[in-house]
Amino acid sequence: MTILAGEFAMKNLGSLSYFLGISVTQTDDTLFLSQSAYKKDIIHPAGMDSCKPAATPVDTQTKLGSVPDSLFNDPSAYRSLAGALQYLTFTRPDITYEVQQICMHMHSPCLPHWNALKRIIRYLQGTVDYGLHLHSSSTLSIRAYTDADWVGCPDTRRSTSGYCVYLGDNLVS
Repeated sequence: MTILAGEFAMKNLGSLSYFLGISVTQTDDTLFLSQSAYKKDIIHPAGMDSCKPAATPVDTQTKLGSVPDSLFNDPSAYRSLAGALQYLTFTRPDITYEVQQICMHMHSPCLPHWNALKRIIRYLQGTVDYGLHLHSSSTLSIRAYTDADWVGCPDTRRSTSGYCVYLGDNLVS
């Protein structure tokens, strides 16, 4: 902290508990980052306060592609909810892939895209208290995992892939 204070104007505001919509709960050697209040702010405007929760954020049997003959009638609402979900991925890496998939279609959302977006919100309804745990770790090993779905995009026939990176036991990317 002293070294940073020598370079930047800083103030110690005490222990961290809430920052940019992220709730921080500290225990001895663990931080729990959550956006549960923010999640509720996403669920309510979508009109899905009492929806049945989904067990998974995505239907694994279908792939999202463009369906021009079934354009969604309110693209502004779609874009607003998709953008809100993007911010939520900071503490919810479990929805990152699905959110990326719906954001690929922001320019021209179709009904299947809207249904996929609602599926993510239904998943959030059942997992409101989920968040990101960060633990102190004696090891600074970096591990990365990746997966690819060759020719996974039904529109462009491009491959889709994903990755996660851990520093010690903590997911960092």
